[in-house]
Amino acid sequence: MSNEGQPHRPAVVEGVLERITYANEESGYTVARVDTGRGAGELLTVVGALLGAQPGEALRMEGRWGSHPQYGRQFQVDNYTTVLPATIQGIRRYLGSGLIKGIGPVFADRITTHFGLETLDILDRDPGRLIEVPGLGPKRTKSIVAAWEEQKAIKEVMVFLQTVGVSTSIAVRIYKQYGDASISVVRTRPYRLAADVWGIGFLTADRIAQAVGIPHDSPDRVKAGLQYALSQSSDQGHCYLPEERLIADAVKLLQVDTGLVIECLAELAGDPEGVVREAVPGPEGEPVTAVYLVPFHRAELSLAGQLRRLLRTPEDRMPAFRDVAWDKALAWLAERTGATLAPEQEQAVRLALTEKVAVLTGGPGCGKSFTVRSVVELARAKRAKVVLAAPTGRAAKRLAELTGAEASTVHRLLELRPGGDAAYDRDRPLDADLVVVDEASMLDLLLANKLVKAVAPGAHLLLVGDVDQLPSVGAGEVLGDLLAPGSPVPAVRLTRIFRQAQQSGVVTNAHLINAGTPPRTDGLPDFFLFAEEETEDAARVAVEVAARRIPARFGLDPRRDVQVLAPMHRGPAGAGALNGLLQQAITPARPDVPEKRFGGRVFRVGDKVTQIRNNYEKGANGVFNGTVGVVTALDLVEQRLTVRTDEDEEVPYGFDELDELSHAYAVTIHRSQGSEYPAVVIPVTMSAWMMLQRNLLYTAVTRARKLVVLVGSRRAIAQAVRTVSAGRRFTALAHRLTGGAPV
Repeated sequence: MSNEGQPHRPAVVEGVLERITYANEESGYTVARVDTGRGAGELLTVVGALLGAQPGEALRMEGRWGSHPQYGRQFQVDNYTTVLPATIQGIRRYLGSGLIKGIGPVFADRITTHFGLETLDILDRDPGRLIEVPGLGPKRTKSIVAAWEEQKAIKEVMVFLQTVGVSTSIAVRIYKQYGDASISVVRTRPYRLAADVWGIGFLTADRIAQAVGIPHDSPDRVKAGLQYALSQSSDQGHCYLPEERLIADAVKLLQVDTGLVIECLAELAGDPEGVVREAVPGPEGEPVTAVYLVPFHRAELSLAGQLRRLLRTPEDRMPAFRDVAWDKALAWLAERTGATLAPEQEQAVRLALTEKVAVLTGGPGCGKSFTVRSVVELARAKRAKVVLAAPTGRAAKRLAELTGAEASTVHRLLELRPGGDAAYDRDRPLDADLVVVDEASMLDLLLANKLVKAVAPGAHLLLVGDVDQLPSVGAGEVLGDLLAPGSPVPAVRLTRIFRQAQQSGVVTNAHLINAGTPPRTDGLPDFFLFAEEETEDAARVAVEVAARRIPARFGLDPRRDVQVLAPMHRGPAGAGALNGLLQQAITPARPDVPEKRFGGRVFRVGDKVTQIRNNYEKGANGVFNGTVGVVTALDLVEQRLTVRTDEDEEVPYGFDELDELSHAYAVTIHRSQGSEYPAVVIPVTMSAWMMLQRNLLYTAVTRARKLVVLVGSRRAIAQAVRTVSAGRRFTALAHRLTGGAPV
């Protein structure tokens, strides 16, 4: 009888998962080594869909045999089930694998010695008996029981989510958000995931929706797609999108009829929590129908209204400066600081102390810092309460050193709480007569609104920043809008470069770049170019310079003092690839250094890392996107990693939270805003040609305090200097500041 036409039955392999050598968190593709019990320490390589499997687990895998030209015979897994181990040795290894929080090899040994083959039954049915085990007190017993229960529940959710192609880390997050309702939400309301669960965008939710049978032209899908398109545009810095552009973007994204998109947009505009449509002047002054996500519309209206309110209030919390004898005050200041203010600096000092809202801008070496110090000295001499803040921890530290007064991040100043609400707002303003905010080019619309709301009527607000740098990572162009023609906010722009600063190659070249002239790279002690035409060569040299040459020649610490700044994240000379190379060079794998593999990344003690989302639940007052720190501890039993941030706070991360961290040996230039480093290394190659713009290179160079090294091609540098950023962001703040009515 012929077997022709009959499907091949899958092969089945059983074994204990020993270690995962590679795992892609997005696709779930995993390469692992499995002990099939053949002895002689022989391990089998298995590859494929091993989503959620943990070392120590016994697996029953279905799939097919294959062979790899480099790695030899291997088993391709199509699907698997977990089989609880049946031997004491298997149970011991399973429990001691780090799978259950609180149980490491030591307690696994004690528990299995005490309960033998009944161990897993007891954990399931009578976990209170764990207290019988020597050394297991009530507290640890309770945490082990909770971890075991959670592990079981997550497993169930994962098995379901595996069928719809969701990665392990996202499955854990879905479970943490919805608990026992996870499967029900995923089945019936998958688009909720995009709004509720960090790390799930519309595209992942759409894939899940397709897998659970939601129709392609479902209005829920179209509305979610429209909101996703607006959310994507806010990630690119826009506060709104013109209606025609939004409709075109949504049609392209969703592959549905234009008429359906227009209908769904009208429904969203009728929903108080949907979107807001309003006629405003576009970037060229032409009228456009703007479509906003609700939080951005509220914030833009609120910020404009609050600034106008501060400017108009008759109250003044620093009345002493209305009729001060400026000659005497400035003479006293010169004696105290040992330097005389230049005329434009003097104008800025008067403005900050007499106007309720003022902006001070200017490039490096033009005396912004000394002007700020002068404002603070005079205010304190009149017993004013001065509060200093900056968007990042590093910038706040620098402001504190400059003024000799305490400074904090804007987030800490406002005491932002879970959900993003601030402890200080219009009803409970800051107790301050003068609020000074440095690096104000980094303030996005949402944070600027929270900050300005918290300034008391009659208090003075001074925003200090370099408007020629890149605008904020978040939506808006607040500093640029405050300095726009016709703005009611008084401002001073410092333009004179002081003699001392003229001797710095970093300062001189920053101004050359800003004026559209290529930087000088010959004969300077603090500004160098390593010419490399090929992108891969530029990446290799950038790593060599940052990890070896600068530390050897200038005595700088490669982790603390040197920062590699890349124009983009992707590509051979992007921040992602450079981080891998720099980690190998600066914090290589060593037998005595614990490490944790998470997706495609490995975390080790000593790693330089950065937080990549706002998390209001972490630390004393939240940990925010862009916070940098160093991994100081890694506990494989408690499944916890500890980071000491640049604000000197020890912050713990569970292993299921490691997707909030990224390595920071190299960061994109956008992410470096507000930070300053003794030395920066900047790969500038033609592979990043789409990103090469004047304000990008200018921002990178101005991050350096002492030393800049460019690595790349003169052609790429010339292109960056020549290319002025294309178009402004879609924002209507400048229009609203002038009291503009809807157009």
